[in-house]
Amino acid sequence: MNDVAAPPKPAAKVYLKPIDKEGLAAFAKKGRENPGARGTMKAHTVADGQFRNLTYIGAHAPVVVDEPLHLFGQDTAPAPSEVLLAALGACLSVGVQAVATWKGVPISKLELYLEGDIGNPAAWGAGGADKTPPEMGFQAVRVQVVLEADAPREVLDEIVRHANFYSPVANSYRNPIPMTVSLA
Repeated sequence: MNDVAAPPKPAAKVYLKPIDKEGLAAFAKKGRENPGARGTMKAHTVADGQFRNLTYIGAHAPVVVDEPLHLFGQDTAPAPSEVLLAALGACLSVGVQAVATWKGVPISKLELYLEGDIGNPAAWGAGGADKTPPEMGFQAVRVQVVLEADAPREVLDEIVRHANFYSPVANSYRNPIPMTVSLA
């Protein structure tokens, strides 16, 4: 009798749900054929009191944004700057998935860790320190991408670099944006 146990079978690798590769290719072709194409995104923010805000986007549930207690909010939701980091993380994640799909690299794990250095000594312009726009907002942002996929490290590095270079939100961080804010 043989009492030696069989070696365990390796666990099957689980991949993220893939995006539509054909749809991505059609979207890319449309962009090549009309590189100046733009759309307009819309949001409607309603103040709920004590710095808590509800932003409505399309037919989705509102995005709730608040300030922490030390900034006079209720701490019921992320702060505006944290949501800005979330937008960057989500956009970079979308880009990594799109570039990996384009390159035929299946992803089994994708996580992004973001942190940004920011202060508010100007107190939102309500009597705090006298600051200029370049001195306010994020002064540095760091993103670490955890990417596990069926490709060598140099290919994964290139996927992340490419996604960062073409990220609409990352480029919104990097580039000045013409913006108007006025009383309706």
